[in-house]
Amino acid sequence: MGKKGFHFNQSLCSGCHSCMMVCKENHHLPEGAFFRRVSSFVSENGSKPGVFHLSLACNHCMDPACVANCPVGAMYVDEEDGTVQHDDSACIGCQSCVKSCPYGAPQYRVDLNITQKCDGCYDLRAKGIEPDCVQACLMRALTFGDMEETGTNLGKGACAPESTTSPATYVDESAYAASSFRDWLM
Repeated sequence: MGKKGFHFNQSLCSGCHSCMMVCKENHHLPEGAFFRRVSSFVSENGSKPGVFHLSLACNHCMDPACVANCPVGAMYVDEEDGTVQHDDSACIGCQSCVKSCPYGAPQYRVDLNITQKCDGCYDLRAKGIEPDCVQACLMRALTFGDMEETGTNLGKGACAPESTTSPATYVDESAYAASSFRDWLM
């Protein structure tokens, strides 16, 4: 089994936020906490203005800063599928992972005094069911799977400017985003 990750086709995304909201609801996240975030941007590509959207969650990096900086091993890489997971029972709430993740994926839960993050809906995938965000995407802009099987070039694409964490999220850029997207990420 190869490295698992998200693939986001920006050209298909309508910006409806369904992926973000179903994730928030199904994980019972409090106000202000999101495991997946959708952002919308206006861009002028030459003489044609356009709108593009970006849906991101944990990038399940191949060299995750959150794992490297967790002092108790609550953040770890799953040996079977390579996703970055979090053990709530081991977390001491120090927020080292929150501070070290360049993508803002770990979310500190004040109500629980621990950090949590997207786990790619590990429990659902164990039952052969796609992650909630993938199921909710009406436009089928989001997929989750083996990065090598899908032909996705790990660590390349809009989501991964020269990164030290090697994200396992691939973003197919829309035409409108291509000219300004990388500048926004830097």
